[in-house]
Amino acid sequence: MTLRDYAIRYGFIVLLVGLIAYFAIAADGFASPQSAVFIFQSVAITGVLALGVTATLVVGGFDLSIGSVATSAMMAASYAMVVLEQNAIVAVIACLVIGVIVGLINGWLIVYMRVPDLLATLGMMFLLLGLQRIPTEGRSIATGMTMPDGSVANGKFSEAFLALGRHRIDFFIPNLIPVSVVVLVVLALLIWFFLEYTRFGRMMYAVGSNERAAELAGAPVKAYKIWAYVISGVFASIGGILLAARLGRGDIASGNNLLLDAVAAALIGYAVLGAAKPNAFGTAVGAVFVGVLLQGLTMMNAPYY
Repeated sequence: MTLRDYAIRYGFIVLLVGLIAYFAIAADGFASPQSAVFIFQSVAITGVLALGVTATLVVGGFDLSIGSVATSAMMAASYAMVVLEQNAIVAVIACLVIGVIVGLINGWLIVYMRVPDLLATLGMMFLLLGLQRIPTEGRSIATGMTMPDGSVANGKFSEAFLALGRHRIDFFIPNLIPVSVVVLVVLALLIWFFLEYTRFGRMMYAVGSNERAAELAGAPVKAYKIWAYVISGVFASIGGILLAARLGRGDIASGNNLLLDAVAAALIGYAVLGAAKPNAFGTAVGAVFVGVLLQGLTMMNAPYY
């Protein structure tokens, strides 16, 4: 391998290590366990959403609705437990159903109605931004809140549900790894194996590489593309579940930055190990890069712009 080949393959990993080293020196407290926990928590949600974006990139598409799907799932989980006083299982199922429905609608619009993917998912994003505000007339959801009809929401989040976003596991240092990171790792391994080692996943890559050739080879191209958007919707819903479990409330504005962070992580994944294609491992590393960068700049009191 030439020096250029090494730079293409390992350059981004070196950049990530260098970034961590720089912030550890320049930002007071960056190397502390507390800072690591904050990074892990942000990486978990961003990473899960980015894995969903990766699935659509694999088939040559793109999903701009993931942030809104995640926020809608968070609001749905909060509404189910706080307002309707349902248990965590019902809330989780409701969120996953939302993800599947949104994914199917996006896929149908793009595949059968031939709406451009950016336009279809952008429209879905704005639609969900409005729909998620209707039940509470734009209010965030929390125990004891007053509903638009004057009633009081007396339900609360179950402890098991909150553990998904708040519980931490000992890993050399007590309470270092949030459960949400474990969820991210499991999902990343699953989507990596699915895309790299199953016929379905390889056919998704074939569709994204040359849709016409895949169609002539007999592949059900439309089905693969729709499934990609369903996967994206489900992963976005899981991200919303983790966000609700972390916050312990339905905060209407908490998902504003999820889209940009997740898209950045997925696109950064192209550069990891010189893959030059969407891949689960690169996306996970991209999520870590985004988390480290945001945490480091925040601790250095860098201006928001």
